[in-house]
Amino acid sequence: MSVPQVIVIAGTHGNEINAPWLLEQWIKDPELINTHGFRTSKVIGNPEALKVCKRYLHSDLNRSFRLKYLDDIYIQDYEVIRARELLAIYGPNGSNSCQLAIDIHSTTSAMGTSLVVYGRRPSDLAIASLLQSKLGLPIYLHEGDETQQGFLVESWPCGIVIEIGPVPQGLLHANIINQTRLTLEICFEELAKVSSGSAQFPKTTVIHRHIRSIDFPRSKDGKIEALIHPHRQGKDWIPINNGEPLFLSLDGSVVTFDEDKSLVPVFINEAAYSEKKIAMSLTQREVLYFSDSWKESLKNLFI
Repeated sequence: MSVPQVIVIAGTHGNEINAPWLLEQWIKDPELINTHGFRTSKVIGNPEALKVCKRYLHSDLNRSFRLKYLDDIYIQDYEVIRARELLAIYGPNGSNSCQLAIDIHSTTSAMGTSLVVYGRRPSDLAIASLLQSKLGLPIYLHEGDETQQGFLVESWPCGIVIEIGPVPQGLLHANIINQTRLTLEICFEELAKVSSGSAQFPKTTVIHRHIRSIDFPRSKDGKIEALIHPHRQGKDWIPINNGEPLFLSLDGSVVTFDEDKSLVPVFINEAAYSEKKIAMSLTQREVLYFSDSWKESLKNLFI
């Protein structure tokens, strides 16, 4: 089997500084993370935003990979230009083409270490399943949201997002960096097993499928009128049931969860999502039976 080239991207958002710091150390010391022989390109996604510790300069790089943006030469936002550059160099048809993208993020929400998969590409689900079986990581399956599109990893044949938190924006944190390093090491270790034919795939995979995102209660002029209820703050991945508190205003009035079925909130009160009018996203926990097509799709990257 051949060895696919991997692009590891950090700093897709310029105020998420832990992964870029780790990448810089890794570039200085190639032995810092064992890639098990995989050819690895280590890339800062949004270097100009990182310099000023801002999420982005003009538009969200992790929403800039929509074809209608990439193909429109009249769109000259820095992040769209950067998306074109990344694909021209590291995309599947680029000058230094990569087959697998690992995009590393941090979050202000209490997500712990988790994985994000966009849609149901078999190879993505295969990698996520391996990491879940090895590390017990929750998987957020983001699909069916027309308002949130153009994610970076979707532009590669196979791609996965690693999210680690909570950590404030712009703050280096040893635990976040250590968790990032560990997750990357296990990812390469499992990919090496796939390459050698020794990978042990699980029979089932637990995912949290995106249902929808909800906003804070707002006034007519768009101002936030109520906050995440203290009983819900910091409880990502914990189901919320009908009648339980969701938002709290300063006058003591409570907005409760009004759904017939239990759902699981994620990215609760994520600092970067307020501008997107997202207080949290709601997911449905589901168990997927592992499919041989997932394994074959991942193995095909090695041909």
